[in-house]
Amino acid sequence: MEPDRVYMELALAEAHAAAARGEVPVGAVLVDELGNILAQDGNRVIEQCDPAGHAEMVVLRDAALRQANYRLPGTTLYVTLEPCAMCAGAMIHARIARLVYGATDPKSGAIRSLMQLGDDQRLNHRFEACGGVLAEECGRLLRNFFRQRRDG
Repeated sequence: MEPDRVYMELALAEAHAAAARGEVPVGAVLVDELGNILAQDGNRVIEQCDPAGHAEMVVLRDAALRQANYRLPGTTLYVTLEPCAMCAGAMIHARIARLVYGATDPKSGAIRSLMQLGDDQRLNHRFEACGGVLAEECGRLLRNFFRQRRDG
């Protein structure tokens, strides 16, 4: 199995764990250029009463602390949902090399859907982005979560 699918499956497992905690089911995994996992987690907005507690932010913070450096060059971030503007901005500041995401987010996606922040020539850093990895599984998890909330 190709590495992108393997790491996205780990991100999906984090999304399932987030859902079990009552969080919106989004998971993320950050790996270095050798494929070593630097951090992995899911949304923690509710648990931490933190509007910036998105999975991407949690993982970037954790990896930066572990690396003792807020710059994370050469890394790839895997996330189950297309990142928002806040998370895309953090990726730019962290200097990640690559983003791989699952489902698109037509309401707040800042990588392809509403904005293209990772590839904006006006900014001082750009990163490669690849969407659609395990998109059906990632999208189904989110749809089911919100359907249960509406019905429950």
